[in-house]
Amino acid sequence: MEDFKNYLKNIEYPNKKESWNIAGILNNGFYKFDTRPIQKTKEGEMGKYSSFSTKADKMVFEDKQQWIIVDIKELHTYVKENKIEKVYLQDLLSKLEWNIVLPK
Repeated sequence: MEDFKNYLKNIEYPNKKESWNIAGILNNGFYKFDTRPIQKTKEGEMGKYSSFSTKADKMVFEDKQQWIIVDIKELHTYVKENKIEKVYLQDLLSKLEWNIVLPK
């Protein structure tokens, strides 16, 4: 995720352990980003864990060709309204409105 910072201006990092990893201006908005990498979950799938108490504004996913940025408030609303615990990135791309895909 190191290269993701190249898309940001006025970068800040948390002073202590936080639920976000980097903050900065993207598309004229200042956001806190969760840039933790995708990893193997307890169920053996590849994914990320998140919490409703996160201080991050956006969650960043990385694949070989792009970064996919999802709005966390919109994600939480989607999860609550649909009463689900597990979501798939492809579903988020089609069902959420605030997504940004940045090519590498």
